Amino acid sequence: MKVLVTGGCGFIGSHLTDRLVEKGFDVRIIDNLEYQVHQGTVPDYLNPEAECIYDDIANEEALKTAIKGVSVIFHLAAAVGVGQSMYQVNKYVNSNTMATAKLLDLLVNETHDVKKLIVASSMSIYGEGTYECQQCGVVYPTLRQPEQFKRHEWEMKCPLCGNTTKPIPTREDKPLYPTSIYAITKRDQEEMCLTIGRSYNIPTVALRYFNVYGPRQSLSNPYTGVAAIFSSRIKNNNPPLIFEDGLQCRDFISVYDIIQANLLAMDKEEADYESFNVGTGKVTSILDIANILATLYGSNVKPQIVGKYRIGDIRHCFADITKIQKLGFKPQVDLASGIAELVTWGNPVQANDRVDQAIKELKDKGLVEV
Repeated sequence: MKVLVTGGCGFIGSHLTDRLVEKGFDVRIIDNLEYQVHQGTVPDYLNPEAECIYDDIANEEALKTAIKGVSVIFHLAAAVGVGQSMYQVNKYVNSNTMATAKLLDLLVNETHDVKKLIVASSMSIYGEGTYECQQCGVVYPTLRQPEQFKRHEWEMKCPLCGNTTKPIPTREDKPLYPTSIYAITKRDQEEMCLTIGRSYNIPTVALRYFNVYGPRQSLSNPYTGVAAIFSSRIKNNNPPLIFEDGLQCRDFISVYDIIQANLLAMDKEEADYESFNVGTGKVTSILDIANILATLYGSNVKPQIVGKYRIGDIRHCFADITKIQKLGFKPQVDLASGIAELVTWGNPVQANDRVDQAIKELKDKGLVEV
């Protein structure tokens, strides 16, 4: 069976390609080799058994070629960068929302063999996670206000009574309050794919990835995941820069478990037309991630808690994975061994630390407290 992986040269896409090839699928990938990720080169880890189309999915003719004869599409292609999306609005909307529209337009209006579509969504579409107020019960706060940031009161307040809340696992039925252009475009991708899938009887599954880490994540891209960004800083003997107080929490999941979820989504009919969290259900602070990485890299660099804030940042979000567990999903990689593997892979890899430049851009656009 022939499958297509959009964004197949990327971090997650390349691992998915490897696993699909290993399982005997005929794999085609399409990827525009985004310079910010690949620095103008074809990655040396690319599976030689995959058919490669080096083009943008926004190119209709290339996309027509890519979907020809394909039974399953894994749609992973996207521009990734929460902060950057807030000042490169056109790029992110075109790369994510509009390119997905072109894919769906072809599936609606052209003859094809596609029997299933799996789209990579994101935990960012939730905005803030779910919280519990001792007085009001479960609540869904939205963005913190600048006045609260300026007082350095980092924790979320109950939107009903104003008391401090406690974070709890976030389920798929939480209201969506995306807080960045990137998050809005990921919501667009998910909702557009599910809507077209339901309307045209193309089984479609949306996977909401939480904070993914692992080998092949670009260490020179300052807009990628925090584990890779911190790795780049540490490898260049620079302190990881941590906003707020460092105690904001996320759900870190190995790329190998992301691949497990994609394969389940492909194989399980009960996944059709549904959205699923893909995380571990476990909580880790940003500060802890920085300290673990510094220790494993054997560095004396200490994380720098800057006590400032970025507009649009959320405080806590971690997954309730009950729904995807019903498909048979079970995270296999614990954080300690997963981060250790990332460091083993990352030790010999060149990492250009562009974090200071990225933060300067955010400051210039008024998106970071100065």
